[in-house]
Amino acid sequence: MRLEWLEDVLAVAETGSFQEAADRRRLTQSAFSRRIQHIEQQVGVELFDRTRKPVQLLATTADQRDRIARLAEDLRQLVTDLRRGERLASNRIAIASQHALTTSLTPLIVRGIHARNAAAHVRLRSANLDECFSLLLSRQVDIAIVYRLPGQDHPIGQSFVETVAIGTDRLIPVFAAACTDDLNASFASGQLPYISFPPEVFLGGVVDRVILPRLQHATRPVPKAETALTLAALELAAVGVAVAWVPMSLAGKRIADGSLVNLSATLPSCQLEVTSVRLFGDPWPVADSAWSEILASGA
Repeated sequence: MRLEWLEDVLAVAETGSFQEAADRRRLTQSAFSRRIQHIEQQVGVELFDRTRKPVQLLATTADQRDRIARLAEDLRQLVTDLRRGERLASNRIAIASQHALTTSLTPLIVRGIHARNAAAHVRLRSANLDECFSLLLSRQVDIAIVYRLPGQDHPIGQSFVETVAIGTDRLIPVFAAACTDDLNASFASGQLPYISFPPEVFLGGVVDRVILPRLQHATRPVPKAETALTLAALELAAVGVAVAWVPMSLAGKRIADGSLVNLSATLPSCQLEVTSVRLFGDPWPVADSAWSEILASGA
């Protein structure tokens, strides 16, 4: 049983609401509901009586509530002590980075941290947006490097975190240069074959809410494949399966060498902000130095 699982269960037990528990855990309701379902799948039993309002623990779970609370507190303190001691002793810092940024901009950030502190040891965790915030909130990482849409807040309580925009990127449509005749034929028939992302991942929400509504009415988007991995979407576009919307920072080299075509002149694109996020508190010197380097150098 993982600490964050115990804390999730207690949040629902104390609030009687999945929505209020999600707010307390600084997650969207959909992300939190997926977490609860995953916990029940891993444990092998249902934990909550969803037929009652407010939501209540099932009797077998309620009998263990005090024990769960004690375990959570003990684990929380143990993890905090171990991590703080290990990092202070070894000059380590842990960073969570969204997958697309891990393969493009985040390596430049790590290089800047080492330029400031050659003795620093960076542990880089690549994850989706929800996982990055989960790692941050559970103090498994010191800093998260993630995207957001300009003018929007992250799905996490702003009173608990410090967020700074450190750079910009752009979500652009790309396709294999060698297969543009096939794409033009699809356009002529009124169809746009594209690679979709699951709606629960960050880029899936951006494509569904921002990109696709801006297509011309004569063009019907037709999903040809779906993937949660931005690199996989890039490769699917590169072999001519369909158009993929990916960050410019990820596709730039392929566009420069001519293997991919940037279709932004005819299809919609949108700006993305690259942000650095950390919990408010008292970070140890190496984490504070890394934060300062990120803000000074940008992405």
